[in-house]
Amino acid sequence: MLAVVDIAGKQLRVSPKDKVVVPTLKDAEGSKVTFTKVLLLQDDTSVRIGTPHVKGASVEALVLGPVRGEKVIVFKKKRRKGYKVKKGHRQGYTTIEITNIAG
Repeated sequence: MLAVVDIAGKQLRVSPKDKVVVPTLKDAEGSKVTFTKVLLLQDDTSVRIGTPHVKGASVEALVLGPVRGEKVIVFKKKRRKGYKVKKGHRQGYTTIEITNIAG
């Protein structure tokens, strides 16, 4: 079974037992989350495409915990002025494991 689901503005193709990194979720580590914005649902025999969402379909996931992305360096400089600023940024994400696709 396969589904395309909208999680926090990102469209992801998922199947059961997949581990996916998504934008930060407020849910606690170890809790279960249900996503109802399923855009496409495919099983062995059929494909259902939503307009925009598939009615009655949902994706359940288990929150594994927070992770952080790669560091991005921001460097600003103005020539001949002696102005230099170097900053780093690491975006926060949440890792989830897809447990069930219903619909």
